[in-house]
Amino acid sequence: MSTALRRTGVNVLGDMPWGSHVCMFYESKEDLLDTIAPYFKSGLESNEFCLWAPSDPLTLEEARTALTQRVPDFERHLTTGTMEILSGRDWYLKRGQFDLDRITAAWDEKLRRALAKGYEGMRASGNAFWLSTNHWKDFCDYEYAVNKWLEGQRMTILCTYPIAVSGAAEVLEVARAHQLAVARRNGDWHLVEPAPATAKSHSLTPREREILWWAAQGKSAWEIGEILNITKRTVDAHTQHAIQKLDAVNRTQAVAIALRERLISKDPPPAKEEK
Repeated sequence: MSTALRRTGVNVLGDMPWGSHVCMFYESKEDLLDTIAPYFKSGLESNEFCLWAPSDPLTLEEARTALTQRVPDFERHLTTGTMEILSGRDWYLKRGQFDLDRITAAWDEKLRRALAKGYEGMRASGNAFWLSTNHWKDFCDYEYAVNKWLEGQRMTILCTYPIAVSGAAEVLEVARAHQLAVARRNGDWHLVEPAPATAKSHSLTPREREILWWAAQGKSAWEIGEILNITKRTVDAHTQHAIQKLDAVNRTQAVAIALRERLISKDPPPAKEEK
């Protein structure tokens, strides 16, 4: 099985573990497309099933044309079903109604089918159209629910939000609902939500770093315990300590922060006999 660290194709994001849920605020169509194209290109090259659910300011035809121009052999990927482009409004709303359980079940079904067909996993992206609408609260709740659902899943999601219609309060709320939030304005990248304090980050013990590294490889707590010859309960305890130190909301976000802050790398850290 291939490594659990996935190439995002987006330099500012780097390699991220399965279960990553990140968002990008963009200034223009070009900022959006210059991020989405390499994101899906890397997914297709890594044998991942890809799904894009664009909405305003892009039509489905514009989205398809843009990826055809930017991703080699893109039409073949559409024809074979490796890539799907669906209307964002149709995907998230049915007859104008929002249903969290229906959307989550739809993601789950797409992922299940992708794995059954032999894909390594799935990557997806959806463009927010619900800002300044009566669906805002529902979709905020949805973003938080996705964080929980994604943990342990072989899937990554990049949510995209237009800066022009995003107020300051909305930006902060969206950033809190994701594991990482960035902005692209006229080709320049900015971190929306600062990383946790360095002093707290560097208080990770060698064992906590080691466990996070194995978590980044997609190992469960039980599997990590077997590898390190410690109990699952001990693994869980170290994981919770690391989550708290990194101000993360779950294991996946802790791994993402540790990777971003280079507290763990692609090479395993030296192990210490720590119980």
